[in-house]
Amino acid sequence: MKRKTMNTRIFLCLFTLVFGLYAVPGLGKDLFPDGTPIPDWFYRTEIIPVDRLGKIYNIADWGVLADSTLVQTEKIQAVIDKAAEDGGGVIYIPEGTFLSGSLFFKPRTHLYIARGGTLKGSDDISDFKVIDTRMEGQNLKYFAALVNATGVDGFTVSGEGCINGNGLRYWKSFWLRREINPKCTNLEEMRPRLLFISDSKDVQLSGVKLINSPFWTTHLYRCENVKLLGLSIFAPRYPVKAPSSDAIDIDVCTNVLVKNCYMSVNDDAIGLKGGKGPWADQDTINNGANRNIIIEDCTYGFCHSALTFGSESVHDRNIVLRRCRIDQAQRLLWLKMRPDTPQNYEYILIEDISGNAKSFLYAKPWTQFFDLKGRKDIPYSYSSNLTMQNIRMECDIVFDIEKADDQYRLSDFVFRNLELKSGTPIDEAVWDFSDFVFEKVYVNGREISR
Repeated sequence: MKRKTMNTRIFLCLFTLVFGLYAVPGLGKDLFPDGTPIPDWFYRTEIIPVDRLGKIYNIADWGVLADSTLVQTEKIQAVIDKAAEDGGGVIYIPEGTFLSGSLFFKPRTHLYIARGGTLKGSDDISDFKVIDTRMEGQNLKYFAALVNATGVDGFTVSGEGCINGNGLRYWKSFWLRREINPKCTNLEEMRPRLLFISDSKDVQLSGVKLINSPFWTTHLYRCENVKLLGLSIFAPRYPVKAPSSDAIDIDVCTNVLVKNCYMSVNDDAIGLKGGKGPWADQDTINNGANRNIIIEDCTYGFCHSALTFGSESVHDRNIVLRRCRIDQAQRLLWLKMRPDTPQNYEYILIEDISGNAKSFLYAKPWTQFFDLKGRKDIPYSYSSNLTMQNIRMECDIVFDIEKADDQYRLSDFVFRNLELKSGTPIDEAVWDFSDFVFEKVYVNGREISR
């Protein structure tokens, strides 16, 4: 009897140990695509209460007026500087609209925008400082963003209010310039980003609305442990298109969680950056990889792509997009294979997606502003170990891809449990990729297989 009881206890202990692994976030079956466990950090998504962040500095108490016509950059910056001098605190934007040029947050300072409050960017580029910064895979002098934080570990932006980039005047100017010079680049038309956060750890952005950015909306560079929670990011596609208004650009970062966000912009919703140029992979100080990026439980409106690799990217590993709803995206997944830059996109998982997009998978050479800078050969690129599974979508084109053996290789792509509706037959070019595996893939109710 005792032996039977002991055996029962041993069984229960083993049962608890084995199946308990699957109940603990980050352990057991929940792995990154390369097989490494997802750390518990990704499952801790509580919003940091503002009252834990230090003294509250309400800008209205420091002589900043709620006036949407008056640029008050210096007064707002003085509040930030005062908070930093006093050991840190929260820059509090109360109800009302406050107009500003570039602001620079310092260690132990934070930004909180109350419901009904708006931090609005000036539409005069001269209100933004020219600084050493990062844009389009290059380190150069360019305009600061509206909100800047460099080397600010623990930085937070939170609240129920709005950061409004006031981009209309910039957008109109950009399209007029393109009429005169169709080859003009983004950097040749002067306009600021909305948020730029660099060289910072343990960052949290939550709750706020980020709208109408003149350029990229949120740019993270060389950051680690960043959570973007419950953000609403918008820039219009009509009546005036907001050019290059990417919702979130992740540039040489490790451990980034994007969760419960809404994104609708006139460019890529989430773009993975990291450097560009024929020797970009050799610059390990300024350029590098994005690792361990999870985008989950998000909703997408119109965008050029829900997730884009490139066009300035050298290495991306362990990238997960899951449990998202897509509506009116031009592409679900876009692999920009840039022939003047060595690229390696690997260990990618796209799963549990519903909605619609023009293209399900888009992978082709990206040649805009192609420049080998004197290099004689074309740097070779790779994308491998991609899985797209458990997806129900409507698409105009399922596989909008191009084979280019002299430029790049796509290998070990697995498509599993897909139910797709498409108005266009499967392009025969997809069968040229011998490393593509199809398991229970249905297009218009018909299973496709080799």
